[in-house]
Amino acid sequence: MLFNPSRDEARRFFIQTWQKHQQGQPLADLEAVLVDVLIAHPEYHQFLSNDYLDHDWPPEHGDTNPFLHLSLHLALAEQLSIDQPAGVRALYQQLHAKVGDPHRALHDMLDCLAEMIWQAQRNHTQPDPAVYLDGIRQKLGIIQQ
Repeated sequence: MLFNPSRDEARRFFIQTWQKHQQGQPLADLEAVLVDVLIAHPEYHQFLSNDYLDHDWPPEHGDTNPFLHLSLHLALAEQLSIDQPAGVRALYQQLHAKVGDPHRALHDMLDCLAEMIWQAQRNHTQPDPAVYLDGIRQKLGIIQQ
């Protein structure tokens, strides 16, 4: 069974996990991964309350949706842990070596992941891992744009 929460369920998971961390409660594996991501993003801590469950961050206003950003980080963490799509872990290691900062390397990859998702939505198709991996290769200079 796949974990496919609604927007509100996902946001509640983020908020509740952060609250558990702040209270020193034990965390499940996914919660521990999320806390690492949350710690790396203090600029989003202010949004980890029920006040933001229904808040929208329209991209046309230049806003970044913190919950989307954090969700993409979780997706990357899972991809890297199981090397799916195949080769993504090696590309991350190369990107990390190139930019010298693991978090910046992840953000470069997030751009590529978001592009793949956007293309799939725009074209009404399944996400294409080749688009994602090629985007990372472009950031590495392996593929020219």
